[in-house]
Amino acid sequence: MKKIKVGIIGIGFFGEKHAEVFSSMPGVELYAGSTRRQERLRQISERYHITYSYSDYREMLANPEIEAVSVVTHVDSHVAPAVAALQANKHVFLEKPMADSVMNCQTIMAAAEASSGKLMIGHICRFDPRAAIIKQNIVEGKIGRIVSMHATRNLPANIGAEVLDKISPIFGDGIHDVDLMNWFTQSQITQVYARGVRVRNFKNPDIGWAMYDFASGAVGVTETVWMLPENTPFKIDCRFEIIGTEGAIYLNGGNSGLQINDANGFHQPEAVFWPEIHGMRAGALRSELAYFIHCIRENLPITVITPQESLEAVRAVEAAERSCREEQIVKLVR
Repeated sequence: MKKIKVGIIGIGFFGEKHAEVFSSMPGVELYAGSTRRQERLRQISERYHITYSYSDYREMLANPEIEAVSVVTHVDSHVAPAVAALQANKHVFLEKPMADSVMNCQTIMAAAEASSGKLMIGHICRFDPRAAIIKQNIVEGKIGRIVSMHATRNLPANIGAEVLDKISPIFGDGIHDVDLMNWFTQSQITQVYARGVRVRNFKNPDIGWAMYDFASGAVGVTETVWMLPENTPFKIDCRFEIIGTEGAIYLNGGNSGLQINDANGFHQPEAVFWPEIHGMRAGALRSELAYFIHCIRENLPITVITPQESLEAVRAVEAAERSCREEQIVKLVR
């Protein structure tokens, strides 16, 4: 089997997770990496035996051997590398959110339409097996028509402090849940009312709540609090409640089912999205990257998450951010 040669643009914390998956994936060669930090580039290239390393991603995209790239830069730096990669006719896996605005999403999508490369946006929650089971039960009509949804995705204060100057809770984490709500209802959001609460002196509020109205008649609430107590014994409080006309579904997404009490105290290791199992990075991240590679190898359309669906999630949280600023209901315009 011919190996698909992959490059990674942006090798921070999550870019390295991509490197760990691709470097151990059958039928894939982690061929190139790009980051502006020279020492980081050297470390990652040595650690994962990457053949070519570049401080300028444009030089990497000029390499004809590379078939696909992961773009794992910060959201405000998504447009340029994603568009350049698509213009070079590479297959592109772009981490969520697709971009920091609907307008920038449309720019990326226009480049994808003109490219022979495929575009997939990394909405990892759609590859959480629990979310997939929920979706299947909804499709089979097990709970009737969805009328109410409430999602919680809260983080300890120290984690929030690391990112609140870069992104808001609504845009950073709320987008996961609004995308799941769109996926579960298969309905468009018509309006949103949101509130942000600033507790500490960061660029973005520590807390973001948003209430979304759907064309189907359902209502959905996302709760994102990035200042749980420092001694919180888990890294995320993630729950999802779905009420239908004939039943309900409850997901405790933050409980991995594994609890450890050691010298560092009581904690729950992450065991769903990117756990390390038998020396390999596994979980939902591996599943979605494997799906991306499968669609490339078999020349299949990417259907689990489409660019248009990803744009709709950005449209929703962009409107929620505006609602926070203006303190009023915002109607979504398409």
